Amino acid sequence: MVRRRNTTASTAASAALRADARRNRALILDAARSAFEERGLGVPLGEIARRAGVGTGTVHRHFPSKEALFRATVVDRIRLFTDTARELADAEEPGTVFFRYLAAVVRLSARNRALLDALDASAEGLFEPTPGVERGFQEALGVLLTRAQKAGAVRKDVEVEDVVTLLFGCLSMERRRGAAGAQGRMTALMCDSLRPSRHVTKLPAISVARDETACSECGGPVAVARTGRRARYCGGACRQRAHRSRQR
Repeated sequence: MVRRRNTTASTAASAALRADARRNRALILDAARSAFEERGLGVPLGEIARRAGVGTGTVHRHFPSKEALFRATVVDRIRLFTDTARELADAEEPGTVFFRYLAAVVRLSARNRALLDALDASAEGLFEPTPGVERGFQEALGVLLTRAQKAGAVRKDVEVEDVVTLLFGCLSMERRRGAAGAQGRMTALMCDSLRPSRHVTKLPAISVARDETACSECGGPVAVARTGRRARYCGGACRQRAHRSRQR
């Protein structure tokens, strides 16, 4: 009887500890999310612990480093965008839904210092998003893109990788233009670039590997100049054709 009571008490104590650990982890993530969104990766770990109402040792028990905590908050935000895209997968007016979704992602991300710092670090090779999370976001966004294209709202030659790249670039541009009181202008330009029109520039074909010895106009061989610098065109005719194309 005594042994059973001891076992029951031990089980209850373990359950309480697990619940306490889950609660602390949730508090830390909430505090980190708001702190990183406001101040980016530069926020001290002690500040996050203070906001969560726990000690720095508790933070370290759940997250081995500030970078690990930072990654968790960024992944959490990307998953939120992914879940939203999945919820819109069967929405009516797919073209309108697609462009509103892009505008919302840019608007929310432009205020989030954590996401901006993650993008900057990613561009410098210092931060790599979790592959599964990034793939999930692209797949969900791809569904919205395909539906918008079938509805005739988005040009057919755009791929989901193009849209992701445009989103990243638009975030950077909105951050710069937003300081001058021009919020939303870059997002409007980005969305217009995706709409079908007779006057848009035809996209060049995607090439896996660039041939550094081929003419940019006809693809023929290009002679290397004496200076060692490769010319862009194989001759004057191709140079003129390219010039006329740019003028048109």
